[in-house]
Amino acid sequence: MTHVTLTNVRPWGAEPADIVMSGAEIVAVVPAGRASDDGERVDGSGFLALPGLVNAHAHVDKSWWGKPWVSYAGEATTQGRIAHERAMRDGLGIPNAESTTAVLREFLRHGTTAVRTHVDVDLGVGLRGIETVREAVDALDGAIEVEIVAFPQDGVVRRPGVLDLLDRAAGAGATSIGGIDPASIDRDPVAQLDGLFAVAERRGVGLDIHLHDGGELGAFQFELIIDRTRRSGLHGRVTISHGFALGELPANRQQELLDGCAEAGIAWTTVAPPRTAPLPWRGMRDRGVPIGLGTDGIRDLWSPFGDGDLLRVALGFARLHGLRTDEELAHAVELASTRAAGFVHREVHGIAAGAPADIVLVDAENVQDALVRTPRRQLVVSGGRIVVRDGELQV
Repeated sequence: MTHVTLTNVRPWGAEPADIVMSGAEIVAVVPAGRASDDGERVDGSGFLALPGLVNAHAHVDKSWWGKPWVSYAGEATTQGRIAHERAMRDGLGIPNAESTTAVLREFLRHGTTAVRTHVDVDLGVGLRGIETVREAVDALDGAIEVEIVAFPQDGVVRRPGVLDLLDRAAGAGATSIGGIDPASIDRDPVAQLDGLFAVAERRGVGLDIHLHDGGELGAFQFELIIDRTRRSGLHGRVTISHGFALGELPANRQQELLDGCAEAGIAWTTVAPPRTAPLPWRGMRDRGVPIGLGTDGIRDLWSPFGDGDLLRVALGFARLHGLRTDEELAHAVELASTRAAGFVHREVHGIAAGAPADIVLVDAENVQDALVRTPRRQLVVSGGRIVVRDGELQV
């Protein structure tokens, strides 16, 4: 198998090193100039090297990226956005493989090499969104790794037939199924959770539940999910997305819920949106509750914002949570890379022998400088393949 060596790079800002890759795996990291001359050599120019970024929460099927501008409209509530999206998406050709491919290309251009994306599954679109995402992934010929969460954006038990669609999606290769606001969307949280857990356990897939509800209504649903996870076979396979209520609760209430999440092995993803309450991230870190960062939707009927840059999302997380020290700023970058390995079913993700050959080079003094400036990605390697060179896509 052909070896490719990135020479003269600084992993995480450390001393210059050579990174030797064989196929899709890093096989050695040695001091600069010590790697053998076998195979292709790519000069890293002394750039800072980071692991490929991991987008733990995306919606790549919803975007109109590359299409004419669509003005924001509809009622700015969760229910209102769902209704507006359902009314408008067919006329805009959503989902479509072209826009999905374009979004995935933007992810690559910004250094994201692995994605965990929610894909709408409902009575209107059926499983077509999943087929569309797979078509887009195929068009990129393996340049980016994508896991699919079959997501019931329009509700579960209030739409008879959706549970069957989720079951079919799980049987057809979705790595997780999703849920959404069991109390405020379905207005029957026990029924939604019973249905979702039954499918996830039967199919052996993960479960990811969007929770937008705030305050004690949100906290009540956290408790239901913790309890249901404890009683199921899904320990370590359940994720709460957004979970805005957690940051709104008193400290003692937060601690109780975090203890429960840690015991049940529940993970968390956030897109760190402005004007939301900061998460108790230190308590989550100390208890081993995984946090993943994601872009959420990009130029879709929910929001006109987003450019696919996960490093910019990490910067938003740092700002929202008041991170200042070098250690804290580096932690934000770790959340977007090494600490997100579990969200895409990787045992290890970093710059070390045995890790996937996913590497991002940036012209930055150190990790902290890279975070606060979010500079152009000079080189991106995904699965041992150069997909971005001098900031330009090669796929």
